[in-house]
Amino acid sequence: MYLHLGQNVMVPEGAVIGVFDLDNTTWSFRTRRFLEQAEQEGRVITVGDDLPRSFVLVREGEGPPAVYITQLTPATLQKRAENGTFYDL
Repeated sequence: MYLHLGQNVMVPEGAVIGVFDLDNTTWSFRTRRFLEQAEQEGRVITVGDDLPRSFVLVREGEGPPAVYITQLTPATLQKRAENGTFYDL
């Protein structure tokens, strides 16, 4: 089962570590530093060209998690997860 993050990007539901609101979390110096480091390491994947609303941490293998920046709100992603709106490939 996969969670759709927008723009034909899907991640395995079991690999999702967390979904975070960009407006609320980027006030923290630690979050900004984490995102900057992830970008420098090439672990940030931007989904779409619209205004980013959230980021999703996804464990892909053994290394540090990938960071997906998406235009979908955390509430939308949460509803998809709670309602079982996953895709079975």
